[in-house]
Parts: sequence; structure tokens; C-alpha cells
Amino acid sequence: MQQEKVWDTDTARRYDTPGTGMFAPETLGPTVERLSQLAGDGAALEFAIGTGRVAVPLAERGVPVTGIELSQPMVERLRTKADEATIPVTVGDMASTVVPGTYSLVYLVYNTISNLLTQAAQVECFRNAARHLAPGGRFVIELWVPELRMLPPGRHATVWRTDPDYIALDTYDVLNQRAVSHHFRLDGTGHARLDLSPHRYIWPAELDLMAQLAGFELESRHADWDGSEFTAESTSHVSVYRVPATP
Repeated sequence: MQQEKVWDTDTARRYDTPGTGMFAPETLGPTVERLSQLAGDGAALEFAIGTGRVAVPLAERGVPVTGIELSQPMVERLRTKADEATIPVTVGDMASTVVPGTYSLVYLVYNTISNLLTQAAQVECFRNAARHLAPGGRFVIELWVPELRMLPPGRHATVWRTDPDYIALDTYDVLNQRAVSHHFRLDGTGHARLDLSPHRYIWPAELDLMAQLAGFELESRHADWDGSEFTAESTSHVSVYRVPATP
């Protein structure tokens, strides 16, 4: 599964769910608030900006936002909300694409770093973030914690959501550190649509080592954007890395 095919025109058309899911105020509000605080008076760069779920409200808060996005259809969807002058976007790979400017904040939300399917590409993503940051700048990653404790011998999948019209599960390849998310959406007529997305999952300790290789230090880690304590039972985390203020 190539990412360009996963994030195609049909996916972009169905991606936004205003007021619900990832777009619910209780989800989006704390995300934008925290990123605004971390950006301070500087500019922000979003890797995998998508349809602008976070970038648009963050820009409305007064933070200058630039984006990198692999999917042209997702950018076209973003353009219905904000023009190029308001939120400049470069189409390209977040692990290697360089855009003009220096930023106080680079961020990746909603597990997007796991869309890079090799460890080498994920390390390069950290290096690309460092390349764009001013001294003392921050790189923020929101990422899920792999549910490996839920996998007894012989079991290869975890079901993480069951609604009347939606079932979601992840299948794991623990040898190659890969997961595929399966999203079954039921239409009420007995038919279902299946959407798949591939990932390379990352344990928090491995993520921290990637950060060190790129010259970052871990500044904080919480279970969510509200700042809840990260524990052994947390299913996700928001990690803030910082480059030294002086060389």
C-alpha cells in the first residue's frame, strides 16, 4: 500500500467530519491551544498538514502556519478553507522536503509519523524537523502506543473501536514492526466499505532515540493535549522535543 494511494481523492473528500471525531471541539480545541502556546511568537510548520484540520484554527489564532503534504487531493481540500497566502503548502515527503523559513515549532499530529514505513525514514523526519527549527525550537509528535500487550501468542489483531456503523482494528506484524489499520464502515443495508492504512509503529523509547540522533532532547511527554500524566496504561502520547538553545 503506497501512501499516495491511501490518501487519494476519495479519502480527501470523506476526511473532514466537522464537529465530530477528530474535528470534535473537545479533541481539536486542546490541540490548537497547546500548539499555540508552544509556538509562542514564532511561526509553525506542520508535517502532513492534510486538509488543515489543525492548521486552519491555529492560523486563526494568529500563528503563521506553513505545511508539507504528500497528497495533492488533501491539499486541494485545504484550499477550500484557506488560500496559499494564508497557509502556504509544499507538496512533498515530510522526511525530506525543505521549505523556506525558520520556525519555532514543527509538529506532527494524529499518528502521522507512523505513515513513514521504515525506521530510516522516521529518523530522517526528525532530522528534517531539526533542519527547519530555530535554536530552542520544538518538535511535537502525537502518537499512539502500540497495543503489543494485547497480543498473546497466535493473535495478530486488536479491535479498538466498535460502533453500530463503524468497526476498527489493527493487524500487527511484530517481526517487521508494522501495523495495518482496518476501518469497516457500515451503510445500514448490510454492506460495508473497508479502508486500509499501513503504519510502522514506534515504541516511545525508540522515538526518544530517534530524537537524540537528530539532536533533540525530550522536554515533556503527556498522555494527551490536556496534559494528563503519561503512564504505563496510556494508549497515546504527546511528546515535545527541543533543540538546544545554543550549539
